[in-house]
Amino acid sequence: MSYELKQNNIPFEKEKKFEIKYKNIILPHYYFSDFIVFDKIIVEIKAQESIADTHYKQLINYLAASKMKVGLLVNFGEESLKFKRVIL
Repeated sequence: MSYELKQNNIPFEKEKKFEIKYKNIILPHYYFSDFIVFDKIIVEIKAQESIADTHYKQLINYLAASKMKVGLLVNFGEESLKFKRVIL
């Protein structure tokens, strides 16, 4: 994925760390998104037989922690590429 993003001149960050805030405190746990593209889209990569609800919930949590609005859940593990766009 990194190679393809570089080849297409798409700006990205890999494994970006997000703090988790709760009632004005920062918890001692972090989220690490697979990719952030164009500084505004979280891209989560999976290689599973199918996209599960837990993967969708994970992306929702990443969006909430990052304050970003759009995410893509991409699964390479099925017979053909599957993806789901998530908007918070």
